[in-house]
Amino acid sequence: MFVGTSLDGFIARPDGALDFLPDEPEPHGFEEFLASVDALVWGRRTYDFVRGFDTWHYGEKPVFVLSSRDIDDPPAGAIVERMSGDPIEIAAALEARGIGHIYVDGGRTIRQFLRAGLIQRIVITRVPVLIGSGIPIFGPVDDDIPLTHVDTRQFPSGLVQSEYEVASTPDRGSRSLP
Repeated sequence: MFVGTSLDGFIARPDGALDFLPDEPEPHGFEEFLASVDALVWGRRTYDFVRGFDTWHYGEKPVFVLSSRDIDDPPAGAIVERMSGDPIEIAAALEARGIGHIYVDGGRTIRQFLRAGLIQRIVITRVPVLIGSGIPIFGPVDDDIPLTHVDTRQFPSGLVQSEYEVASTPDRGSRSLP
């Protein structure tokens, strides 16, 4: 996962707005990260929000939208497919199609895949702003999820980015995708 968040831990305002994110963020590794993944897995709210952007930033990377509703009118040039099921089933179906390294985004989707033990790497870019309420990046977990700090970088705009690896534990196993 590669996500931006307010300093108080929200990935979006309660209505899904991202207006607290910088308009012109300096390069902070997202393009390189995106180039390294095979596909994207998003929740429906994330997809609906992103498809409203003026530009589709994901090229021909397949985007799998977790939803019970059909996908209508995807952006020009986008490869979009609806999927449903629990995270383990979704990961297995993608792996069977030769898709291993996925980028998971969307609050609920991130939380479900994390609880299922399917997130291996977490990159969080904190924006120096407190917004007070919104969609949290994380929610309740059944047990502690140990992380190993990999790196932290600071950018001239004040963004602070930290990278973590999710540690495998005997009860969680190593179900993470590469």
